[in-house]
Amino acid sequence: MFRQLTDADRRQAFNRIAESDDAAELARLAENAAAAGEMEVLKAAKLRLYAVSPSQEPGTLEHAVWQSIHALEGTLSDESGTTKRLSRTRQKIKRDGEQKTVADLVMGNPTPGFAMLFARDMVDLTFEAVALRFPERFSYDVLQAAQARLTKVSSGQGLAAAL
Repeated sequence: MFRQLTDADRRQAFNRIAESDDAAELARLAENAAAAGEMEVLKAAKLRLYAVSPSQEPGTLEHAVWQSIHALEGTLSDESGTTKRLSRTRQKIKRDGEQKTVADLVMGNPTPGFAMLFARDMVDLTFEAVALRFPERFSYDVLQAAQARLTKVSSGQGLAAAL
């Protein structure tokens, strides 16, 4: 069992997380935070890990899509204790590309991935949020569907209203 972190230790951990682009270091920081029961540090390290994991150019739709995939796969893997991959989503991206995959999933029924990310306070990593960050890449219908779904879950109607 690791010792509880002091406020100074927490600040230092948050600074290291914010400055790091090293996936191995971020994974190690997340493990140490989990062992110490430091949930805020753990979440920050995981979110940063998901942000640096994609090989695509940061700031692009493609990077945002893969950040979302890494977040969901990481969450599923952490919770199950085994490595989980979004095989069907990865296959669809390989076949149709990131943009069409996001559009198709946003226009369809809410996915279990949407529910998982929402329930874990990672709504900004849903494909709906990704579409809204890149409005020039999506049709009006896709953007409206994304906005409607996110509005339903954030307006107090909760996840059940969106599903």
